[in-house]
Parts: sequence; C-alpha cells; structure tokens
Amino acid sequence: MTIDLKLLATVFATVFLAELGDRTQLATLLFAADREVSKAVVFFGAALALVGASALGVLAGAWLSQHVGERVLHVAAGLGFVAIGLWTLLKP
Repeated sequence: MTIDLKLLATVFATVFLAELGDRTQLATLLFAADREVSKAVVFFGAALALVGASALGVLAGAWLSQHVGERVLHVAAGLGFVAIGLWTLLKP
C-alpha cells in the first residue's frame, strides 16, 4: 500500500480547518479549562471521538461509493457545502 501524500495533506488540511472553532473544539476547550481534570485524558478522549467519527465517515463513504455514482456524490457534496455556507451566512 502506498500513501498518496497529496490526498493525505488535502484531507488533513480540510478537516483541520473545518474543526477550528467549531463546537467540538469549544467543548474540548471547556473540559480542559477545568483545573481538576487531566489534560491528557481530555486530549485522548477528544482524539478518540474524532477518530471514531472519522471512521464512521469513511465507512459511510465506502458504502455510498458502492451504491451511488461518483458524479452524484460530488454534486451532492458540493450542494451540501453550499447549503451549509448559505445557512451560516443567513442565520440570525
């Protein structure tokens, strides 16, 4: 198995930027702000949650790719991102 470094960098950058400042990061920040909790436990708990969520995304994507055409997936993903962007811009 060879690693596609360009794909790895693209996925990393996309997910990293998407996670910055979202509710997940803010929740992790709040857990870590408690002086009485282990920062390592907070880190590993948050990391495991993100790994689990990513695993679900990969499994769902693999399943979808077997049942839906690649072009349809690209269009649906694009429309989804546009919808999220519009919702973000237009919400009060």
